[in-house]
Amino acid sequence: MNSERGALALVGSGEYLTQMQEIESDLLQGGISRGKSNTFVQIPTGAGQESDDRIEFWKARGAAQAERLNAQCHFLPILKREDAFNEQYINQLSNAGLIYFSGGDPGYITEVFGETPLWNKIKQEFDSGTSLAGCSAGAMAFGSKIVGIRKSHVQSGLGLIPNIEVIPHYDKFLGWVPDRIASIALRSDKGSYLLGIDEDTALVLTDKWRVQGRAKVHVLKGLPDSPQTFASGEEINLLQSFA
Repeated sequence: MNSERGALALVGSGEYLTQMQEIESDLLQGGISRGKSNTFVQIPTGAGQESDDRIEFWKARGAAQAERLNAQCHFLPILKREDAFNEQYINQLSNAGLIYFSGGDPGYITEVFGETPLWNKIKQEFDSGTSLAGCSAGAMAFGSKIVGIRKSHVQSGLGLIPNIEVIPHYDKFLGWVPDRIASIALRSDKGSYLLGIDEDTALVLTDKWRVQGRAKVHVLKGLPDSPQTFASGEEINLLQSFA
């Protein structure tokens, strides 16, 4: 991993909740240790097609977590594609300790951010030490492919980590739609890792990929002896590339 690059977190669920506070604190402190500011940036784009009340819900939840972390909070209402060209929002990303994409619709995140100045700025900040996290839809959107959980078709992602596909809420979805999960594993791209990330759990890349949280991460495809399951604190040897 690039020694200057920030930590990267793929989160199964639970963004901004007290059970994720330790993980989010570690991510923020990781950015600070690389010279970034004590600033927690919220990106609610996944919920951009939902109601105003829902956007306010995410804003309040993130602000409460930032207060618990004793951090400055920037909520960037990037809800449509034109917002990803807004210089004011781009400037607010500068030197942030943590940038966090919350949940919703992963395909919509890609539609809004793909090949925009704001996404380029996020990658620049990440490459220079800012921690970057995506929860549920956010984690899914970071790959080149977004696996179809509720929908059967596969969508394009932002391609930050081209060789990883994510199924968030894995412990819940496995109980709801086991046949769909099995079909995703069959059609997952050759050469890619298919990861199931349980709720309130994160897979975090610093020097290596490590599991954090109350539950587990499941490598369903990609390792020589997949599927494998990893508990909190365990390392996963994923060969990593970044776009």
